[in-house]
Amino acid sequence: MKLSQLTERCKIVAIHGEENVEVESITSDSRQVQKGSLFIAVEGINTDGHDYIAKAIEQDVLVVVYDKPMFEEYFSRVTYVQVENSAVALAQIASVWYGNPSEQLKLVGVTGTNGKTTVATLLYRMFRTLGYGAGLLSTVTNCVNDDSYPTTHTTLDPITLNSFLRKMVDAGCEYAFMEVSSHAIHQKRVYGLHFEGGIFTNLTQDHLDYHKNMLEYRNVKKAFFDALPETAFALTNSDDKNGGVMLQNTKAKRYTYSVKGLADFKARIFEKHFDGTEIEINGKQLIVQFVGVFNVYNLLAVYGVS
Repeated sequence: MKLSQLTERCKIVAIHGEENVEVESITSDSRQVQKGSLFIAVEGINTDGHDYIAKAIEQDVLVVVYDKPMFEEYFSRVTYVQVENSAVALAQIASVWYGNPSEQLKLVGVTGTNGKTTVATLLYRMFRTLGYGAGLLSTVTNCVNDDSYPTTHTTLDPITLNSFLRKMVDAGCEYAFMEVSSHAIHQKRVYGLHFEGGIFTNLTQDHLDYHKNMLEYRNVKKAFFDALPETAFALTNSDDKNGGVMLQNTKAKRYTYSVKGLADFKARIFEKHFDGTEIEINGKQLIVQFVGVFNVYNLLAVYGVS
């Protein structure tokens, strides 16, 4: 793929070298660089990709994308692309490389401290049971229709993430459900993906080893909803004090679910048993084989999306 096509969505600061080159592979891992590769140097938590640019050049890299002005001399055989933000550029380049697969799926992201895996998995299983082509990206496993693949992170890196979305499109999937962690939002791993909707489950004290405080943690989650387009939906747990915050600046259609108060999707709990719970959702009574109030919230989120 031509470099100009790959970087068409990027905010470019400067280019040094040949612009009309054909890129044969993309990576943000210097160990995977080969002849014809485009290497994106991204500053991470423990390592900085900019420290490995020299190694990438030794391995005959074709293009280097970076955001720190750090070069005093340029090798003529390498094209250097300086961008405003390497993490953002990585997400944009990965999406273009795989043919913008998120735009060809009905992609729903689930974020929150607890319940992400359950909600995303229930949605995936329900849509598969109903006969729809569907994919799942979660902490436990990644699925493309009925094929399962191992996972390493709650939310994958942009290149792996877009490769899975591409697999889903090629396999005829119409829907995709994924967990969206606060780390992934903050590190721009889901930047530029086209979401059909977003779900907020709850927010409790967690990941404060990564985020400075609860306010930053909340605002990172909120940024996911701020980025949703007008065509999407935003569904939040209004019983959580942060549920309304998630909807404050979103352009998406707003919906709520609740066990305690008024909401678009409302549940009442009648009886709890060891093997299930008798509940009512929007006036419909049913017995579900789930125990615990937290699972009633999870089912409400699934009901709201469906």
